[in-house]
Amino acid sequence: MSSTTRRNFVVQSAALLSAARVLSAHDPLRASDLGVQLYTVRNTITKDPAKDLKAIEDIGYKEVEVVYATLETIWPALQQTKLKAVSAHVDTAFFMEGGAKLDDAIASLKQKGFSFIVLPYVPPNERGGADTFKHLADVLNKAGAKAKAAGLTCCYHNHAFEFEPMNGTTGLDIMMAATDKNLVHLELDIFWASVAGHNPVEVMKKYSTRIALLHLKDKAAGLPVQFNENVPKATFKEIGNGSIDIPAVLAQAKHMPIKNYFVEQDQTPGDPLDSLRQSYQYLSGHFSK
Repeated sequence: MSSTTRRNFVVQSAALLSAARVLSAHDPLRASDLGVQLYTVRNTITKDPAKDLKAIEDIGYKEVEVVYATLETIWPALQQTKLKAVSAHVDTAFFMEGGAKLDDAIASLKQKGFSFIVLPYVPPNERGGADTFKHLADVLNKAGAKAKAAGLTCCYHNHAFEFEPMNGTTGLDIMMAATDKNLVHLELDIFWASVAGHNPVEVMKKYSTRIALLHLKDKAAGLPVQFNENVPKATFKEIGNGSIDIPAVLAQAKHMPIKNYFVEQDQTPGDPLDSLRQSYQYLSGHFSK
C-alpha cells in the first residue's frame, strides 16, 4: 500500500469512526430532560396548580408528566411556567375501550404539544394469565397505531405484577414480544422492577431499544420480593436515599435511546415538594446543565 493510499485509508477510517460515534452516541443525562410525574403532588396540585408547578420549576425540573384526568384543571397554570409538558398518563379504560375517548385524548395531547401517551396501570381485577397480556398487547398495538398517526409515541408503564413468573416467562415478556416495536414502547419504572426482585439495570439491558421513558424512584432495603403494589408507605424513598443503585441505572441509560426521565415518589414522609427537592439535589450531580 502506497503512503498516499495508506493516508487516505486512515483519514477515511477516522471519518467513519467519528460518524459512527455520532450515530451511536446518546447524551440523555441532560437537565433539560429531567422532569416530575405530577402524580407525586396529586393531593395538592388541583387545589393550587400555580403554586405547585412554580415550586417544581423553582427546584430546577424542566419537564412534567401529567395525569390526564387533571390536565384541563392544571393546564392554564402550566402554560404560565417554562415547564415542558412531555408525557401523559391516560385513563386505562380509554385504552381498553379504544374508542372516542382515546381518540379525543390523543387529539388533545397532540394539540397541546405532548410527545408521549402512556397506559399507566392495569387494575388487579383486570389482571390474569398469558391471555391477559396477549390482549393487552393487542390493545397497545391499536393505541400505538393511533398515537403514531398523530405524531405521538405510545408507552406502557410497568408495576411489579408484570414480572411474576408464568410458565417459564413473565407477563411483561409476553406483552413486549406481542407488541410492535415501532408502535409500543416501555416506560420503565425502576422501583417496581426492583420490588419484583429484578435489577433495573438488567431490565434496561434486556429491553434496551424499547425503553423510551424512565421513572426514577428509590426503594427502601429489606422488602421481600412481591408481585403487587401492596408495599408499606415508607418503602418509597427520595432518589439516593434507598437501595437501588441509581448511578448504575444512569450509567446504563447513557447507552440507550431513553428520551426523558421523570422523578415520581408515590408516597412521601411529608411535603412531596420537599422530597422532590431532595431527589433533584441528588440527580443534579448526574445530569449536565
